[in-house]
Amino acid sequence: MERGGYAELPLHYGTTPRWLFERMKILSAEIAKIIIDDFGTVELLRRLANPYWFQAFSCVIGFDWHSSGTTTVTLGALKSGVDAEEFGIAVLGGKGKSSMKVQEEIEKYAEIFSWNSQKVDELKYASRMAAKVDNACVQDDYQLYHHVMVVDEKGNWTVVQQGMNTEKRYARRYHWLSLKIDNYVNEPHSGIISEKIHPRVLDMTSRESEECRKVSVDLVKDNPMKLKKYIVEVPRRESLDRFLGIKSIKMPWRINWDALRKAYDFQPKNYEELIGIRGIGPSTVRALAYIADVIYGAEPSWKDPVKYTFAVGGKDGVPKPIDRKAYDEAIKMLQLTIEESTLGIKEKKEMLKRLRSLVPP
Repeated sequence: MERGGYAELPLHYGTTPRWLFERMKILSAEIAKIIIDDFGTVELLRRLANPYWFQAFSCVIGFDWHSSGTTTVTLGALKSGVDAEEFGIAVLGGKGKSSMKVQEEIEKYAEIFSWNSQKVDELKYASRMAAKVDNACVQDDYQLYHHVMVVDEKGNWTVVQQGMNTEKRYARRYHWLSLKIDNYVNEPHSGIISEKIHPRVLDMTSRESEECRKVSVDLVKDNPMKLKKYIVEVPRRESLDRFLGIKSIKMPWRINWDALRKAYDFQPKNYEELIGIRGIGPSTVRALAYIADVIYGAEPSWKDPVKYTFAVGGKDGVPKPIDRKAYDEAIKMLQLTIEESTLGIKEKKEMLKRLRSLVPP
C-alpha cells in the first residue's frame, strides 16, 4: 500500500440525529445489496476493507467527510440496515461495549449461516487477534474503542476498527481483510487511515521488525526471570535516551510477569502465538522489543504503518499526488449502485450530488 495524501479526522461529540441515522440505514443497505447482487459478498468485504472506498461510502450516505464518526455511524447504520439471511452477510460488534459482543454474535450467526465449530473458532480468533495486534503490536497512542467484523456466509471477513487519541482528539481507523492475511503479525492490514503520519511509532507488524519478533519469542522461551534481571538494570524512572539515543521513551514497568511465565510454560513457536496469549499486552510487547534491541541488537521498526492519510489523496500533493485511479474507481462503483438502486428520485439526486462534490474540478 502507498500513502495517499493528508486529512484530519477530529473527534466530534454528540449523537447522530435519528432522522439522519434512519436514512443512512436505508441508503447503506441499498448500496450493499446492489454490490452483493452484482458482484457477490466478497466484493463488498473488499470495498469495506479499502479506506478509499469506505470514506467515500460514508460521505455518500450522508456523513461528514472528515469526522471521526464516519466509522462508528456508518457501520452502525449498515449493521441496523442489513438483514443477514437476505444479504448473506452479518455485521458484528460496534462502539464501546458493543465491540465486546463479537464473540457471542459469532455464535448467533453460526446457526444462521451453518458454520461448523472450526469456522466459529477461526472467526473468534480473527476478531480477537485483529484487536490485540492493533492494541499491542502497533503502539501509536490510539486506544481502540470501536471494533466491527463484517462476515459473509462462507466465513470471509473484514474488520474495521478505530482508535482514539483523547489528548489530541483525533481518530485512526484500521482495516483488515481475511483474503489478504497470511500472518496476523506481519503487515496484516489492508489499510490504516489517520490524520497524519507520526514521527515515531513502535510497529512490531512491520517486515523490518521480523528479527525483533524472533528475538522476543526466544527471550520468552528462555527463563522469564532472566528478563526481569535485564529490566531492573535500568532505574525505574530513567529514560532509555542513553541506550537508544532518542527522546521521551520510557521503559514500561507494568509488565505482566504471570503472562510471561504462562508464555514460558506454553513455549510459543512464533510471535503470533506469543501475542495470542492472554495477558501479553502493550507494555510487555514494548519491554521485549527494548530488550531485543538493547541487548541483542534486533531493532524494531519505529515507522508509522499508516497506509493512507486521506481517503483519496491530498489536493496539495503532500505527501504525494492524489491516486486518481483509486479515486475514480470508488466514485464509479458508488455512482452505479446509486443509479441501479430502488431508492426514490429525491434520495438518488441527493446522493449523486454528494458524490459529485467529492470529484475535483
